[in-house]
Amino acid sequence: MSELPTSHRPTPASRADYRVFREITTRWMDNDAYGHVNNVVYYSWFDTAVNAYLIERGVLDIERGETIGLVIETQCNYFEPLAFPQTIEAGIRVARIGSSSVRYEVGLFARDKPLCAARGHFVHVYVDRSTRRPAALPPDLLSVLKGLT
Repeated sequence: MSELPTSHRPTPASRADYRVFREITTRWMDNDAYGHVNNVVYYSWFDTAVNAYLIERGVLDIERGETIGLVIETQCNYFEPLAFPQTIEAGIRVARIGSSSVRYEVGLFARDKPLCAARGHFVHVYVDRSTRRPAALPPDLLSVLKGLT
C-alpha cells in the first residue's frame, strides 16, 4: 500500500462545496471521555444524512427495495471538535457516480460556521437485495444523485 506524500494535508471544506444540508442534533451519549463527539459517531452521521435524504426523495426503501447500498469504503478527516449540546449541519454531495456505485462526500459543520469541523466520504455499491450482486443504479435514484453532483 502506498502512502500519501508528506506534503498532503487535508483542509476543511466550505459550505459552498455541498449541494444540500441536513440538521443532526447531538446527543449526550455522543460525547466521549475527552468531552467531544467520539470519532465513530461521525460515520453514523454520514450514513444518517445520506440515507435520510434518499428516503425522503422516495429513491431508497430500506425495507422492501430491490436495490440496496452496501458501504465498501469510508474515510474521515477531523479539523475541530464537535460536542453535545450542538446542532450539526451535514452537507452532502456526490463526487462520483459509477454504473453500480456512488461516492458520497459529507461535511459536518457546527451551526453557522463557514468551514467544516470534519469531512469524509463513503462509497456505496448498490446490489440486488436477494443475491447481493452489483446492480445498475435505478433511474429514479440516478436522477436524485445527479442533483447532488
